[in-house]
Amino acid sequence: MNIFRRDWIGVCCLGVAMLASPWVHADGLEALSQFMKQARSGQAQFTQVVTSPAKTGQPPRVKTSSGNFEFQRPGKFRFDYRKPFVQTLVADGQTLWLHDLDLNQVTARPQAQVLGATPAALLTAASDLDALKADFQFKSEPDKDGLQWVRATPKKPEGQIQSVLVGLRSTEKGVALSVLDVQDSLGQRSVLTFSAFELNPTLAAQTFVFRAPAGVDVIRP
Repeated sequence: MNIFRRDWIGVCCLGVAMLASPWVHADGLEALSQFMKQARSGQAQFTQVVTSPAKTGQPPRVKTSSGNFEFQRPGKFRFDYRKPFVQTLVADGQTLWLHDLDLNQVTARPQAQVLGATPAALLTAASDLDALKADFQFKSEPDKDGLQWVRATPKKPEGQIQSVLVGLRSTEKGVALSVLDVQDSLGQRSVLTFSAFELNPTLAAQTFVFRAPAGVDVIRP
């Protein structure tokens, strides 16, 4: 996992955005169900805050990054990190690509092997909520901070992700994804906050095509 700039995989696999129907839902689980049925594509801006467990005598390490996010079902998404460093993460449906500009390196992995029970699989791959229940348990959580919440817990405890808390906000156009709060098995927490989300935009086919720049090392672990 450290190969994907140490803080990322299973968290940003991001991946991914959420709008649904134009009425207020009874709970977060119903809103999530509507999203799974209706959202075909989306784009948003994001801020990610990763908090690592504190070491003895030291405070927790906190890293903040931001950029743009796009997705298209089934199984395609793109994260363009802009601050504090430039990275591009693209899932094209077959391969997951990570371009680290600072390292002048591209890492490529088979998408099916990498994602599995991750937030990306949770929100971009399946056509409806029932299709995810083989891998996740879902539970509505109490409303908080003006959001409706759903907790998704992988059924296989040996995975990297311990739980994913999804926060949704009712808007005039429907229900928007506001927060993905991911807790991993090593005690690291990653909170993705989405803004300016657009539901079902028409995205260019090239959005999810990645070609390694000339002269960049391509690693296929």
